[in-house]
Amino acid sequence: MARRTFEFFSFPNPVNEVAARIVAGGVVLMSVVFVVTQSGWALLPLSYGFIARVLTGPRLSPLGRITTQLITPRLSLSERLVPGPPKRFAQAIGVLFSLTASALWLQNLHFAATVTITLLAVAASLESFAGVCLGCLVFAQLMRWKIIPASVCAECNDVSLRVVAR
Repeated sequence: MARRTFEFFSFPNPVNEVAARIVAGGVVLMSVVFVVTQSGWALLPLSYGFIARVLTGPRLSPLGRITTQLITPRLSLSERLVPGPPKRFAQAIGVLFSLTASALWLQNLHFAATVTITLLAVAASLESFAGVCLGCLVFAQLMRWKIIPASVCAECNDVSLRVVAR
C-alpha cells in the first residue's frame, strides 16, 4: 500500500517540455484573469493547480491533464524531454507565489497580491513563450551551491546523461 501511495504522489521524470510550456501558458492566462478581474476567487484554481502538480504531476491538475492528454498529443511538435526535478521545483515556487498572493488578498492587501501574481505571470510567460524556466535556473544554482544534493537530479548534474537520453 505504501508503494502505491508513493507512486501516486510522484512527479514525472523526465518531463515533456512542450507540455510544461503549455501549462505555463495556462498559468499566464489564469494570472491575467486575476489581475484584470481583481477577483480573489481566481486565485483558487491557480493555487490548487500548483499544489496538485507539485504533489502528483499532472495527475490531479485539471490544467496538467488537459495539457498532457488533449492538447500536447494533437500538436505536431516533437517531444522534448527535460529533467523532472527542476520542473517540480519551479511548480513549488508557483505554490509559494500563489499562496502568498492568496494570503495577501485575504488580508485586504490587494495591490500586493496583484504584484505577486504579476511577477508569477512574468515568470510563467518566460517559460511559456521563450522556454526560459526561472525556477529551473534557481534549481541549477542551488545544485551548484550544493544546497540541493546532486543525487536529487543526476541528469542535471551530468550533461553526458542528457546526450545519451536523446
